[in-house]
Amino acid sequence: MASDFLYKYALSAAAATVAETVTFPLDLTKTRLQIQGEGAPNPTAYRGMLKTALGIIREEGPLKLWQGVSPAVLRHLVYTGCRMGFYEKLREDVFGRSLDGHFPFYKAVLSGGIAGAAAQFIASPTDLVKVQMQMEGRRKLEGKPARVRGTFHAFSRIVSEGGIRALWKGWAPNVQRAALVNMGDLTTYDTTKQALLQYTHLGDNSITHSIASAASGLVAATVGTPADVVKTRIMNQPQLYSSSLQCLKLTVQNEGMLALWKGFLPIWARMAPWSLTFWISYEQIRRIAGTSSF
Repeated sequence: MASDFLYKYALSAAAATVAETVTFPLDLTKTRLQIQGEGAPNPTAYRGMLKTALGIIREEGPLKLWQGVSPAVLRHLVYTGCRMGFYEKLREDVFGRSLDGHFPFYKAVLSGGIAGAAAQFIASPTDLVKVQMQMEGRRKLEGKPARVRGTFHAFSRIVSEGGIRALWKGWAPNVQRAALVNMGDLTTYDTTKQALLQYTHLGDNSITHSIASAASGLVAATVGTPADVVKTRIMNQPQLYSSSLQCLKLTVQNEGMLALWKGFLPIWARMAPWSLTFWISYEQIRRIAGTSSF
């Protein structure tokens, strides 16, 4: 039912807002790491996650660690609410559980990929704005003029320069990434939680949720980082690339295969607490609201 979908959408969006605000500095650090060396024939050595974060604080100020948090929260209000709602709809009403009440692994993989791709396509404009806002501090230090002054200005600027379709610049790698990340995140969490409940003495509690969320964060970061690098670069410098495939090719050609995992540590370091915060919050919010466990 539509009302049930909207209800669960609201619950997941609330949990996502908490998780996104707490872990956002790691996302900004990841974005800066992925952009370093872009377009350079001989890219400079990359600073690590900690040095990059400290450099942002020293050169731009501590509050810059949250630059772009507004569209990031807006993105998750759209993206996370949709992906969770879509996944549960697919699990309960489209693919369906087995007779014993469990959800088969292959169905979880399909549901996670479809839910993530659909939700990310809807939320792609907010991701585009977030990436451009995250790079404003670096552009200022490099003596380049500011592109945006805030979330609304970023949206209006993109539309005025390229029309409504420009808001979906980079949507293809964005959707590809989301499909991979959600296949890792939702599938791993759902499958791990089911296995723990079925094969161990652990109950449906915070310990089980913590173990499942830790596993889901690691898998999601591993399979999603290459697509995340491509997505970030296309959104930051859309004029440099004609397609996600070309961006992938140039990145590997100029910087090596391991460049596709640039930013992996902050992605994982962020995804682990993000998953932990989100899943525990989401399960508790559902419980408080009187809804069954995920």
